[in-house]
Amino acid sequence: MERSWPPGKVAELLGVSPVTLRTWAARYRVGASLRDDGRHRRYSDADVRRLQHMRRLIDGGMRAREAAAAAFSGAVPEISPVERTDELERAAEGYDYGTLAALLDETLEALGPGGAWTEVLVPVLRHLGDRWVRGDACFASEWVLTGEISLALQRCAARFATAPPGRGVLLACCPGERHGLPMEVLRAALAEAGIPAVHMGQMVPAETTVAGAAELDPVVVFLWSMSVTTADEPLVRRLRHRGFDVVMAGPGWEALAGRRSWVDDLSAALELATERLKRCTTAPHA
Repeated sequence: MERSWPPGKVAELLGVSPVTLRTWAARYRVGASLRDDGRHRRYSDADVRRLQHMRRLIDGGMRAREAAAAAFSGAVPEISPVERTDELERAAEGYDYGTLAALLDETLEALGPGGAWTEVLVPVLRHLGDRWVRGDACFASEWVLTGEISLALQRCAARFATAPPGRGVLLACCPGERHGLPMEVLRAALAEAGIPAVHMGQMVPAETTVAGAAELDPVVVFLWSMSVTTADEPLVRRLRHRGFDVVMAGPGWEALAGRRSWVDDLSAALELATERLKRCTTAPHA
């Protein structure tokens, strides 16, 4: 379903002032095409994509009038993943939290959690990591971006209708695991698919995970580990001893887990969660 955008949010997304946005609308006839109650104008998704294209043309050296004419004639321009990653990286480097939030919301809306993660977010985070390895002082940018991605994923998950009642999926990081962003992506993707899920966060104490599983009685538990040093096999055994279906998720488990109980791919995790949920509906939990 197409969204409508208030002018303030669009200005924030473009990195311009509301005054500039109003000036463009008056001078170049590139204003909002929707009205919410007959009085207040709002921008459609197509309006926003055209304005983003206009802003890129201006940044590339084109005058505003010519950029408006180019952007608002013909088909609505698509934003490539490379353009999205470049915009996010620039906003993170400038500590521009408002623009980052708006760009992330638009990316998740346009591509969905899975597409946004694989096509845009992983590449930009990997690029920042590679720059840091080469000696570039970009750790702060990566920190800023990671935090904003986490918040955007929470907003994304909250947009979807409430998941149906019943047993769902429990997501948790191993006790020593600090890097839990992939589990947040999985939670948003599960919400998009209508699968109930609870995400317990990063560095979850073993006792907390066990207690959460006992309380929620999930269909399946995904236990995330980024590296072999954080993979907690005793916790897996404790959960399985209590009768829970545990899937080891992430590269930290690769050398320890059997193929039937290990996933390191978002689509595979979604497929497995869906399969477990279907199995639960045909074979009720005792």
